[in-house]
Amino acid sequence: MDAIIIVLIILVVLVFIALIKTIQVIPQASAAIVERFGRYTRTLNAGLNIVVPFIDTVRNRVDLREQVVPFPPQPVITQDNLVVNIDTVIYYQVTDARAATYEVASYIQAIEQLTVTTLRNIIGGMDLERTLTSREEINAALRGVLDEATGKWGIRVNRVELKAIEPPTSIQDSMEKQMRADRDKRAAILQAEGVRQSQILTAEGEKQSAILRAEGESRSAALRAEGEAQAIRTVFESIHAGDPDQKLLSYQYLQMLPKIAEGDANKLWIVPSEIGDALKGLGGALDNFRPDSGGNGGTRGGTPTPPSVPKPPREQPPLDS
Repeated sequence: MDAIIIVLIILVVLVFIALIKTIQVIPQASAAIVERFGRYTRTLNAGLNIVVPFIDTVRNRVDLREQVVPFPPQPVITQDNLVVNIDTVIYYQVTDARAATYEVASYIQAIEQLTVTTLRNIIGGMDLERTLTSREEINAALRGVLDEATGKWGIRVNRVELKAIEPPTSIQDSMEKQMRADRDKRAAILQAEGVRQSQILTAEGEKQSAILRAEGESRSAALRAEGEAQAIRTVFESIHAGDPDQKLLSYQYLQMLPKIAEGDANKLWIVPSEIGDALKGLGGALDNFRPDSGGNGGTRGGTPTPPSVPKPPREQPPLDS
């Protein structure tokens, strides 16, 4: 009786194990390789799958999602014999689980070595300056070579990125000095342009100011000349309207003589010849005031004497100041 119970228990355990091996659940975005007696049979896709227990064996489960693999820095020699360290990042995806399992032993290692060799071939045909400025070109060339080589492995390389390109320390120092010199040069050029623009604007302002000032002075002189002309016309019209005689003009002429001789710098002044005529006219005016001339004036007593009007000289010697 006890032996039967033990056999039943063993049978239940074996059935349970068989059920476990028969039912295979594959997660989404995954695949599994099934072998029968060591030979590839089929690929299990996502979901519930049934296999023959103890005959079919699930050998490998493959992740079908896109993978990101960073590779360590690799020393690469450029065309101008400079060693640069380049970090690369590969974005790949398994498209054929069977090929990724049987066509290559380790596709990660194979992709890494292929990336290094291809990168050395590409960078070897470029100088340092082109290497630093041609990342897109390097990425496209590297992706084309990797995608073609990994196609038979069931791998699709979606993207290749150069994460960092590190030139030697001495080259980095030289590049920093060159960059600093270029920035100083641009700053000096910008400062000179600013000074030049400021001087141009200042000159334009001074030019406009001089033009406006000249226009103002011209208008002021024109208005002043117009005013003086109007004053002269007014005086001229007033004189002609008053009809002055010779006596009044002679008196005005004598009043202007002191103003002609004013000034400390006048060491020589010339008496015009018309002053004699003016004095004669003034003397005639004074004769009208004497008693014998029928005027209202007279002397204090005695016989009136005619006024003696000397004739002034034409020119006098200079006076010492």
